[in-house]
Order: sequence, then structure tokens, then C-alpha cells
Amino acid sequence: MQYRTLGRTGLNVSVLGLGAGGPSRLGQHDNIRTKSESVDLVLRGLDAGINFIDTAEAYRTEDIVGAAVAKRDRGKVIISTKKRLRGENITRKELRAGLHDSLRRLQTDYIDVYHLHGLKPEQYDFYLGEIVPAMQDLRDEGLIRFIGVTENWSGDLEHKMLARAVRDDVWDVIMVGFNLLNQTARESVLKPAMKNDIGVLIMFAIRRALSQPAKLKATLKTLIDLGEVDPKDIELANPLNFLVDSGAAPTIADAAYRFCRDEPGAQVILSGTGNPAHLDANLDAFARPPLPAEISARLKRIFRNARSVTGG
Repeated sequence: MQYRTLGRTGLNVSVLGLGAGGPSRLGQHDNIRTKSESVDLVLRGLDAGINFIDTAEAYRTEDIVGAAVAKRDRGKVIISTKKRLRGENITRKELRAGLHDSLRRLQTDYIDVYHLHGLKPEQYDFYLGEIVPAMQDLRDEGLIRFIGVTENWSGDLEHKMLARAVRDDVWDVIMVGFNLLNQTARESVLKPAMKNDIGVLIMFAIRRALSQPAKLKATLKTLIDLGEVDPKDIELANPLNFLVDSGAAPTIADAAYRFCRDEPGAQVILSGTGNPAHLDANLDAFARPPLPAEISARLKRIFRNARSVTGG
């Protein structure tokens, strides 16, 4: 397992982070796994060297993460969780109550990184002025260590919220959508985050389009129809086949993870799963060397103008 420093936090984090949300929610979506099996999955990740776990109030998996972490050394696990933001702005009282509920479910007395979850551009000014000071109070009380914010990428394809956040000196950590199909965050978010030493978590490194061939074809056709990808660069009958045929990666998903892992400014790449074999495959991907330079350059060139899809 590789480890990196999470920006100004100084935390030593595993490059592969275990995500407890997404379509799987550690196997809890549609009750694919029992809670005990999901706890064992988290333990499997921890024992393999993952030390960063991301969950959220909205995911309903904090109790599973808490049960797993209780079986290991809490001081060696970095827990990231998030306060749900509903349609109406939350109050400071709701923030504090939500944090205490998360602490109880996680069976801990502090959160390493506490985020505002899916903050929209039009909400930013209110939360910066009203809620961030309350988060700073919680930090001063020792209930949270670092303050974070995550974007609502599907509703904010241009990263407008995070493009502001990375220039304000209040956020220790951000979570941004980035993958090989949509690399727009590179200039607007990742580079200024590096300049300001903000910790960066990457979400959506893998979406359905990068794991399901039919979805990939449909997504690429959309990008071609929009004029965001040159059809001469894509073989729609076997899209992105060069990643596997060249020997660069055993699968497209493997290449996609490594592409994000080695993007300058990316520190933790989040991966969610409810399947032990899938977790092992992800661990194998992160143990592989960087993609060949010519492959990475080709991916950057093909998708240099892609901006209208997330791959979901």
C-alpha cells in the first residue's frame, strides 16, 4: 500500500481509501450483505493496509464502520464522514446534533475529517459565513480534527463550488469528482488545491461507464455527439481497448484507478464495494506501477474537451 500526506492535515493516508457509500454501501444496498459481512469487509481492507475510510450520515453505514474500527486500533484509522445538507440550509444546532449522532454511530469521540456533504454553488456563501465558524468551534473542542467539503458533481459539472473553496483558507480537505472520462477538475480544482496545500479526496474514479461495456459505449457516443470527443480517437466497437490490448492494464477499471492515483494533487482515491473479491482486485490495481507515459498522454488528449458526463 502506498501512503501520502493529506495536504495541510499532515495525516499519512493510504492512497486507496475505502468508500462506504456509492451504489454498494459496503454491500448494504438491497441487503446484498449482512451487517456482519460488511464489517468483515471493512476489516479486510484495514488489514490490507487501507487506513482511510469515508462514510456519511446519508449513507447509513457509519455504524458498520464504527463496529469495524472498534476491533482495531482507532488511532491508526482515519475516519472521514459528512453532514447531510438537505434542501433548506441547516442550522448550527443541527450541525452539532448531527456530529454527535455520527460520533455515537462510529463509536468514537472524534472525527478526523468532517465534511459538509454535496455543497452546491448557490449555498456556498451561507455555509462559509454561518456554518464554517461552527465547525471551527467543534474543531476547537476536539470533536473534529479537520474541516472538509464535498461537491455535488452531477449538479455542478464545472466544479464552481470547489473552484471557490480551494481559494478560501478554511477548508483542510476537499472531495472532488475526477476520472479519465472527465478531467475538468485538473485546472480549476487540483492545481489550486496543491498550491494551497489542501488535502484532496477523489470520488467517482470508477463509474458504471468504466466498468460496464455497454454504458461506456453509450457515454462515448454522447461525448462524440456533443463534439467533446473526436470520433477518430475512439473505436466504438471496442472502446478504450488499447488500455488492455497494449498490456498497460488487465482491465479498463484497473487503468482508470491508476490514472487517477497518479494525477498530481490526488492524495486518496476512494473506492466503494460490497464484494471481497472486488476489494482484492482494487488492492491489486493500486499495487501496480504507473500507466505507461504514452498511455496517460493519450487518455488526456482524447478527453481533453470532455466535460458533460461524469460516467455514471
